[in-house]
Amino acid sequence: MQHSTRPFAPRAATLTLALMASAALTGCTTVGPKYTGAPDAAPAAAARAAFLRGDATTTATAPAARWWEALGDPVLNGLIDKGLADAPDIAAANARIAQARAGLAANKTALIPTLNVSGAVPYVNVPSNILGGNDTGRTDTTIYNVGFDSSWELDLFGGTRSKIAAAGARAEAAEASANDARVTLSAEIARAYVSLRARQAVLALLDQQAAIDAQLVSLAQDRLTRGTAPEQPLAQARGQAAQTEGDRAKAGADITVLIDQLAVLTGQEPGALDVTLATPAPLPLPPASVAVGDPASLLRNRPDIRMAERQLAAANADIGAQIAAGLPKISFMGLLGLGGTNIGDVVDPSKIIGLALPQIRWSLFDGGRNKAQVTSKRQAYAEAEANYRKTVLTALQDAEGSLTRFGSQRQVYGKALDSQAQAARGQALQQQRANAGTVSRSDALTAQRQQVQSAQAAASAAAELTTDFIAVEKALGLGWQSPAQDR
Repeated sequence: MQHSTRPFAPRAATLTLALMASAALTGCTTVGPKYTGAPDAAPAAAARAAFLRGDATTTATAPAARWWEALGDPVLNGLIDKGLADAPDIAAANARIAQARAGLAANKTALIPTLNVSGAVPYVNVPSNILGGNDTGRTDTTIYNVGFDSSWELDLFGGTRSKIAAAGARAEAAEASANDARVTLSAEIARAYVSLRARQAVLALLDQQAAIDAQLVSLAQDRLTRGTAPEQPLAQARGQAAQTEGDRAKAGADITVLIDQLAVLTGQEPGALDVTLATPAPLPLPPASVAVGDPASLLRNRPDIRMAERQLAAANADIGAQIAAGLPKISFMGLLGLGGTNIGDVVDPSKIIGLALPQIRWSLFDGGRNKAQVTSKRQAYAEAEANYRKTVLTALQDAEGSLTRFGSQRQVYGKALDSQAQAARGQALQQQRANAGTVSRSDALTAQRQQVQSAQAAASAAAELTTDFIAVEKALGLGWQSPAQDR
């Protein structure tokens, strides 16, 4: 009885795998939870038409993205534009975006087959009887081969698609992170600029105060020399003059530090803005009415909320990818080669060799490793969800708190202006009395000194008001949109 032998023809296996693939492609193949959007962390706040802490000077009108233009300072506009274009923080954020997008592109390639080409010229030295000879010697031969191979793994349960979704969400989170960096940078530049102009204004007032102190010291010295006054007024005048000189030195140092800070924030070396910013300029003030929108627009605008939401989406997709890792995997591999013992065999169609290899793999037992990893991914999702809720609540707190401080500072600034006006009136009256000879010149100078100090307090209050305005705009998540998005 003769037994015939023939090469294995994997038709049945191929048909089975094809049917499984068809069923997978026509059915619901993605495993794990389905992410449909971020949870609503503050539904009551999002439904309100206005912020709780706004006042008559704030409106629910949609705010402008380039909020700094409302301050009406061209120098500040140029500094922020320079910073958004050249600051190292923005360059680093853009690099992170590029990395995330490259990772997304790499994950997408897993859905398409791979194709490789190879060539080999192996030298073979084997016993002759292996090649069918009768002698006991050895045979040398050289084999020439050119081959192609291709492989593809069917995304049967959506594991690869889940990985792509996770990578895509992380790329979007990186974009949101870059936008958040723009929000922070524009606010930091504006704050430093306002502080600079405030310190320059205070230094100019301190110069006036130093001149007044010098006159008071001279008058006290004259009275002491003439014996019409004790030494105490002179000591007091000298102490005031010394304090003023100390304040002047500190203000000058603060100005230099702030100019250098602005240079670095805009991507330049310290000293690059010395000429541009050395000349004092008026302190920018916020407009009488400020558009702040509503809580819903806040949730849309703030990049940190978008970033937290995208991280939550990525964590959700990670669960699906991990679940799919423990399910069966189907792959297909094909080989096609030409070759033989002569170099001409690599172009001889009769020497072609082909191989098709469908394969199914399933890890039936892994000691619970994948189950533990799925649990870990679910907990990572729970952490991301908690972080998202915290980010939303913190954003609402920032907005309401900044509005409270801004509204309060408007009142403080108004009172500071009233105090300055009263001090100016008192100084004018005291000067009239000094001219009439009813009070001493030192009394008139003291009133003038108090008027200068009230002007310093008003300048500081104005700077605090504009700084609180900046805090409001930062809390609203503005400053990252392009001009086209703002229209």
